[in-house]
Amino acid sequence: MAKSTSKHLLIPGDTEWEIWSIAPNQPATLESSHPVKFASEIEKFPAGDLIFLFPIQAFTALPLRVQTTDAALFPDLAATHTERLGLRPDPLAGQLTDIFPISTTSEESTLLSVVLRNPSSESLPSKSPKAFDISARALPTSGNTLTLWRELDHWVFAIHHQGKLVYCQATSSTGISPDANLVREIRIATTQLSLQGIQVNPDKAIVWSNDEATQTTELSKAFSIRVEITTKPTPTLPEPLSQLLPADVRAARRAAQKRQNTLLAVAALAIFYIGAIGYFSYDLWKTHSTTKQLTAREKEIAPSVEKFVIHNNKWDELEYAISSEYNTMDILLRIQKCIPPNTGLRLKTAEISATNIRLIGEAPQAEAVTEFARKLKQSNELLNYEWSPGPPQQIAVGWEFTHTANLPQTTP
Repeated sequence: MAKSTSKHLLIPGDTEWEIWSIAPNQPATLESSHPVKFASEIEKFPAGDLIFLFPIQAFTALPLRVQTTDAALFPDLAATHTERLGLRPDPLAGQLTDIFPISTTSEESTLLSVVLRNPSSESLPSKSPKAFDISARALPTSGNTLTLWRELDHWVFAIHHQGKLVYCQATSSTGISPDANLVREIRIATTQLSLQGIQVNPDKAIVWSNDEATQTTELSKAFSIRVEITTKPTPTLPEPLSQLLPADVRAARRAAQKRQNTLLAVAALAIFYIGAIGYFSYDLWKTHSTTKQLTAREKEIAPSVEKFVIHNNKWDELEYAISSEYNTMDILLRIQKCIPPNTGLRLKTAEISATNIRLIGEAPQAEAVTEFARKLKQSNELLNYEWSPGPPQQIAVGWEFTHTANLPQTTP
């Protein structure tokens, strides 16, 4: 059977998640809808490549104008612009940024920089996506337009220049029709773009809605451009696809589980092979020459089986040394992230090994110690450890604490 070449877009709809199938040289068709809040709650996916489109509320759009046309400089300029605005993606969380060119003249370029918020495990689908992108890039339009639609019960809007996405933003408006709050958000966004020297002059506003009760009264009063309502366009595969690639902890765990299952399968195959030799040995025991051959064969493969067992045990022994998950500095960095900011809490002693952690520190207030203990227990990066935080003890300069953690022993 030929391998399926179908691609599937997982995209946020008006009120629920939607899966659209894209076959070669054919328009997308709606495969299924899922009335769930998070993508991780979708239980079943069709066969084929999955492209996950982040909702607009999951990222921040940062348009910028740069005085160069050299594409090699775009990433550094976008990173500088992002840091200037106080956004610093976690370098350990994967590729959370991407750049999409909007327009280029002889001396300058206009870009759209996208900064993805570090996605939680519940916001990602259970099936590992082949690629990632953003929902606004999958909804095609043309010309200079202001588009508005609902995404998971919230109104969002996007501004396009000659069909290319310039800016998009999620809002808190949840009504059936665009309201005054949504209009205010649009005005603020266009003003900020103008202050950056990015002039956006939409000649029409399009409201994508399938609800007959949707009205455009507020938009018509606020903007002196044509406003129309139409159905949301069929999503298309963005070209080119973005470089977004968040680090999926669950995918790594699934890979580790797959490795363990592979080792068990190899061990079972070896046991089956030895059992088969035993069976044929019993069946042919009366033939002396055949018995000798089987005995010789058994002796021949015995070292291989022994080497396999020794090799597997050695890898298990080296896991704590070679896995970054048990690296002392990595563990200390994860612990540091749990320290409540601006509380004065500090660590005096940190005894860290691959299987045990002992933290001794002090803080001016007991609440900071309690908050630190809570964050240690809830940290997604320290899930492997069982924490036993000690109660804060009052000392002359505040409160002292001792928190310990152990890595549970797994039963073979």
